[in-house]
Amino acid sequence: MSPDTPLKIGAYELTSRLIVGTGKYPSLEVMQLAHEASGAKMITVAIRRIGLDGANGKTMLDYIDRRRFRILPNTAGCRTAKDAVLTAQLARELLGTDLIKLEVIGDAETLYPDTVETIEAARELVADGFTVLPYIIDDPTACKRLEEVGCAAVMPLGAPIGSGLGICNPYSIRIIRERSGVPVIVDAGVGTASDAAIAMELGADAVLMNTGIAAASDPVAMALAMRLAVEAGRTAYLAGRMEKRLYANASSPMTDLIGTPR
Repeated sequence: MSPDTPLKIGAYELTSRLIVGTGKYPSLEVMQLAHEASGAKMITVAIRRIGLDGANGKTMLDYIDRRRFRILPNTAGCRTAKDAVLTAQLARELLGTDLIKLEVIGDAETLYPDTVETIEAARELVADGFTVLPYIIDDPTACKRLEEVGCAAVMPLGAPIGSGLGICNPYSIRIIRERSGVPVIVDAGVGTASDAAIAMELGADAVLMNTGIAAASDPVAMALAMRLAVEAGRTAYLAGRMEKRLYANASSPMTDLIGTPR
């Protein structure tokens, strides 16, 4: 089997198809170990939640080796396109990157994104030179609109943020993948390794997760499990699964057996 190609997002290439986050870990030290175990090459950070005055003189950014990991700042906590654009511009100044994970939340209870505001923010950010990766509902039409305004990838949710419900609508993910000309990254809802494998088997180009790792009893072990699941799901997708059949089909042919009457 030939080796897989790198994941290309705009001008960037990643050798891992797992992207991880930084929130909800029991400690920054555990977060650092989980990042290592995940094999991820990109880590997303909520710009509006970075403390600049850690008790030990360090901030979250001090626990991320930027020589090994590419930081993907995100606009978590924004409710309007205006706020998201401003947050992205601050992230670019702080971190020196044009990458931005765009989040514009429209509902406080479900944390579903506001589609109209997300598309408007994406349009402005693309025009401003950003490489935009938007978090969006699992709607093929919304994903296509974001691709049309110039986003470098689309990030449909698998389930509500932090729910751990897995891939609630696999049919939508398949349609999005079939119609998309940019990478499809399943974002939110992955709770365990089988969820990650299913997302990749559906054709997703990558999976982004945070709570599924950070909230596990052993985040470091779960990070390793997610790494293996993403790799297995991707390999299975490339291999091409067998056709599903309604009735049994014997693994060994029943004809031409020795001793079988002709």
